[in-house]
Amino acid sequence: MVAARRRFDGSLPLSALSRLRTSLVDTEGEVHYSLQFDRDDVMQVPYVELTLDTALPLECQRSLQRFLLPVRVTQRLGLIRSEADEDALPPDYEALLVPDDGIVRPADLVEDELVLAVPVVPMAPGGETVQADWTATEEELDKANPFAGLAKLKKK
Repeated sequence: MVAARRRFDGSLPLSALSRLRTSLVDTEGEVHYSLQFDRDDVMQVPYVELTLDTALPLECQRSLQRFLLPVRVTQRLGLIRSEADEDALPPDYEALLVPDDGIVRPADLVEDELVLAVPVVPMAPGGETVQADWTATEEELDKANPFAGLAKLKKK
């Protein structure tokens, strides 16, 4: 694929990505992808450039409502045969360890990048912000202090 400079374009339903499904509210929608195989002009490193475009249905952790997170990823993956080759990659490349059979599975590449794109705590853009400073009432302060009752007895 690298020698022929092959390009693959396609789309996958989100329901086909089993590892990603657990992070989503539902599996409605699809991801459009592009894979471009080539070799770096300067260092002659074989790579695949992956481009993704989708909207992931997530649950906002502030409002607990469904929202769509737009995801647009362009990632250049340097194709390596052993982990020792990773140090030779240019700094803007991510390493992709090619299996012994030499077959790169597009669906696996797409799913890996989408799993990495899911935020740890999904929050819908423009959602309500939580008040940062909570002021406790006098009654709450008294309840919070286990020695408040002793202080009243000491004053008597």
